[in-house]
Amino acid sequence: MELAAAFPDVKTGDKRSMSFRISVDTGGTFTDVVVADEFGRLTVGKALTTPERAFKGLSDALNDAAEALAMDLPALLAQTELFVYGTTRATNAIVTRRGAKTAFLTTEGFPDILVLKEGGKHFPHDFATDYPAPYIPRRHTFEIRERMSSEGTASIPFDEAQARTILAKLKTLGFEAVAVSFIWSIANPAHERRMGELIEEMLPGVPYTLSHALVPILREYRRASASAIDASLKPLMQRHLQGLEEDLRAAGYQNEFLVSTSIGGVMQVAELIEQPIHTAKSGPAMAPVAARAFSGLETLGADAIVCDTGGTTFDVGLVREGELVYSRDTWLGGEWTGHLLGISSVDIRSVGAGGGSIAWIDDGGLFRVGPQSAGSVPGPACYGQGGTQPTVSDAACVLGYFNPDYFLGGRMALDQEAAHAAVSTVAARIGRSTAATAFGIINLASELMIKAIHDITIAEGVNPRESVLVAGGGAAGINIMLIAKELGCEKVLLPKQASALSAAGMQFADIVKEASRSLFTTSQSFDKVTVNTLLASLREELEAFRAGLNATQKALPYKIEFVTDARYASQVWEIEAPLPSAVFETNAEVDALTEAFHATHERLFTLRDEGSTIEFIGWKARLTVMSGIALDRIKPEPPPGVAETARYRPCYFGDDEPVTTRIWKGQELAAGTRVDGPCIIEEPTTTVVVFPGMSAEVTPRGHYLLTCI
Repeated sequence: MELAAAFPDVKTGDKRSMSFRISVDTGGTFTDVVVADEFGRLTVGKALTTPERAFKGLSDALNDAAEALAMDLPALLAQTELFVYGTTRATNAIVTRRGAKTAFLTTEGFPDILVLKEGGKHFPHDFATDYPAPYIPRRHTFEIRERMSSEGTASIPFDEAQARTILAKLKTLGFEAVAVSFIWSIANPAHERRMGELIEEMLPGVPYTLSHALVPILREYRRASASAIDASLKPLMQRHLQGLEEDLRAAGYQNEFLVSTSIGGVMQVAELIEQPIHTAKSGPAMAPVAARAFSGLETLGADAIVCDTGGTTFDVGLVREGELVYSRDTWLGGEWTGHLLGISSVDIRSVGAGGGSIAWIDDGGLFRVGPQSAGSVPGPACYGQGGTQPTVSDAACVLGYFNPDYFLGGRMALDQEAAHAAVSTVAARIGRSTAATAFGIINLASELMIKAIHDITIAEGVNPRESVLVAGGGAAGINIMLIAKELGCEKVLLPKQASALSAAGMQFADIVKEASRSLFTTSQSFDKVTVNTLLASLREELEAFRAGLNATQKALPYKIEFVTDARYASQVWEIEAPLPSAVFETNAEVDALTEAFHATHERLFTLRDEGSTIEFIGWKARLTVMSGIALDRIKPEPPPGVAETARYRPCYFGDDEPVTTRIWKGQELAAGTRVDGPCIIEEPTTTVVVFPGMSAEVTPRGHYLLTCI
């Protein structure tokens, strides 16, 4: 018998079909699915990621969600009006350098842009670390005879004959993609455009990226790095996104298919195929979107620190005054040593400390956790899939935090003996008991996470005590209360959908598109005419993009915001400041912009230098089409509070002996219920560890408000 979701109409009481929105986050270990009905009720599905074929893990997670809704997958897809997809595939390809064979074309005399990067180094006297290799090998860099000046005039004409010779060589060598980044192409892109025309003529079908079209910003390394990454991803992401869409259509889904982006929004597939760099870190970028929504639902304030603990990484982001925080300094593979995206993206910091992070002893005998991860294959030892190295999840299993018969709601049995055996290999080397070693693994992982939070908050003038901590990820509940206590955070919110926080964020994400230009002017000699012309062109570009949306999306409310990248004179780096006005007609608007920069600089660095000239370098416009679920559509759905037989099991909390610990199922705890530690709360897709001296309370909407101090 075919199953279908039928609910009473809120006005008539008649049975009718329900419409759904589905969001998917394919991580390194798990694939998370969140299904939202038209009342905003969220259902989570979860399955192991299948790296060899993404749709297998995705369909497993979809089936899990469909089962929870008493439906089958074809019925769920048939009643779904929107499908949003996020993936780590682009991020993984960048970090592991498994993108396409890409040629880098640059101005003659500048072949080492990708080699030298920005010349930074955390420890200048550390000579034990090898110099990092460029994203595109130096031997794949080709110099084109041309040169634009900073004024936009051709200092050296474009040598078309030489360019054709190089393109013929690229064809012979079998390059799969081409990145073009010429010096000062942002002042005059004529040479880059001609290079693009020649690529289309001589290398038909080979994807390419022109830096002025992708990131028209100052600083040649940032443009070059972004262009190289984008070009290298095009063949991979084109195959992946098109193949996934074909699989979805074959499974019965026929409506809108969108992809999450690094800017915290969603875009159409065709748009992202042209600029796939925007899919890098697109999953983690959604965690702050979810944190903003859940914090708003619980009225916990407009400032939040979001901590998303996945299987591979621990991601940290911020929400300030109800807005996402953006950055152009997103490095993949480590700051200075990795590769810079160079695009505007949600500011997310990641460390290798997730549930699958491996505990090990280094050559000096020091106990470490991560950044290596067991991933989904073979996964932690407790997964019973052949893994033998001890991980954070194995430590939690040894300590009694996980119920081996209720992992993923009972769909996956944990192998406790394998977890003990794995942790024991490290315990024997450090001369501690298995339980003490497991607790040490949890503490080491917590220290790494605390440092990541410190870097994005205290190091940048943000006091964690003044923000709510929003926890997400399947492994979040293991140690988030220990982290909060160390940071002094009084409020910690762990949503019911914490295990799929990024996927949940996609439900609240809007269509977001950004346009940018470079133009240098100062507060002392502000060029109103040129700035107004530039801002008008940015607005026109975004309005043209909006005009290309489908009829439903064009009917949605939208807004266009403007910001500038600016600095005090003689400073090296810029900060982003909002534009109080999109048109500068009088000096009053310039004064308001100047004050906005002073206020932003003071908030970030507790310093304002009103006597200094301000240099405005870049200008950005951001279009937001409100397509996400509005908060007023979310209906409270607290757990029923069904009482069951009291359960206990021994758990370790740092002492040599275990403590008899109360075990709660989430559905047993009605809204308003408070439980004191030590205890464990088991949800189908996450586990909340309430340590001694701490407590958890169920909010009116069924989420968990944790008290740690």
